[in-house]
Amino acid sequence: MQVHIRKARIIDPQSNFHNKVADLLIEDGIIKNIGTVITAKGATVIEAKGLQVSPGWVDVFADYREPGFEHKETIESGLNAAAAGGFTDVLLAPNTQPALSTKSIIQYVSSKANGHITALHPIGAITQNTEGKDLAEMLDMRGNGALAFSDGWKPVQNSNLMLKALEYVKAFHGTLIQIPVDAALATGGLMNEGIVSTGLGMAGIPALAETIMVHRDIELVRYTGSRLHITGITTEESVAMMRKAKADGLAITCSVTPYHLALTDVWLTGYDSIYKVSPPLRGESDRMALIQGLKDGTIDCIASHHRPHEWDAKAKEFEYAADGMAVQELAFNILWDTLKEYIDIDRLVEAMSIIPRDIFGMEVKEIKKGAQASLTIFTTSGDHTLERAEVMSASRNNPFIGKKLSGKVLGIINNGQVRLNK
Repeated sequence: MQVHIRKARIIDPQSNFHNKVADLLIEDGIIKNIGTVITAKGATVIEAKGLQVSPGWVDVFADYREPGFEHKETIESGLNAAAAGGFTDVLLAPNTQPALSTKSIIQYVSSKANGHITALHPIGAITQNTEGKDLAEMLDMRGNGALAFSDGWKPVQNSNLMLKALEYVKAFHGTLIQIPVDAALATGGLMNEGIVSTGLGMAGIPALAETIMVHRDIELVRYTGSRLHITGITTEESVAMMRKAKADGLAITCSVTPYHLALTDVWLTGYDSIYKVSPPLRGESDRMALIQGLKDGTIDCIASHHRPHEWDAKAKEFEYAADGMAVQELAFNILWDTLKEYIDIDRLVEAMSIIPRDIFGMEVKEIKKGAQASLTIFTTSGDHTLERAEVMSASRNNPFIGKKLSGKVLGIINNGQVRLNK
């Protein structure tokens, strides 16, 4: 199949064509030509106002629930949502049943994703069945495709166990991923602790539940000299600690979700459980600190924290409703709608494509003649509304469905395949 991308601005700081407007011709998954004017009879033409193309985007943390929770999301439906959202690569959370804590389960999910346009990269569990007791065979999983290691939604609470895990992966230059939640301090909390929670009469989760974990893990990285990625930071103090840790030269990186950049705890005033997430939505000063952290590079990249749930899991009393949003296929739109006044598109693409590959040792995808095409095609012009009937995910716990958002993902090219959005 031939694809002719016309008059697109190329965003790829690795490429000689960076920031140039050019035509691209892709044939059978290979970038055959890049030039100011290209003629290609019979090719599928892609053109749009403000058209841009970049190396394929990477989602560094998403949950597809298979095996064990296929009623929430399957690998197939999850990858379809990712492709619609412009992602060519996804790192899969380990919180399945059984958990991704053995090489056989890593092989299983990898085989389920074979042949899809979006590549799946399993995150192996740090502990056996993510129970936080004994270390899993991380080296064994690494040899069978696990790209990084995490206990996902159940972050490692035991400091000594976390220390041992950091020492273990250091031997093969592995990376751990941790969600910054101290479970003891967060227990019983339903939302961010603050003025809003007090007014609503709901139990709050203090910022300390996050910052104490961030501080602990920074010091463990300092002690071991190992590598850690903290995903889903939400507080101003966490950003400040990450900034200092990087200045100290520690091998520590972090990511933020689209919804923590876009929303605050005031959205919970209607007691709508669709806004119940973990870590929780914070206040406006925290949100602005996250935006500044992304702008200046303190926050390295984006993680959708795509966490799908069936209707029943959310449509119940707030206290008992499940945490999470399934926002992967609208991640770019949420981000650009929120950030266009604060950062340029080059920085956002860097956070969604270039830096994640560097952090997790993934193959570099450069836009050049003769290269295997791994591309995300999008526009920052105009807007896009995802209607409920168009959602590719098996779940609909996404508060942005039906809302007009900036920009649009036009499609992806990856693994020798082409997927174009309507």
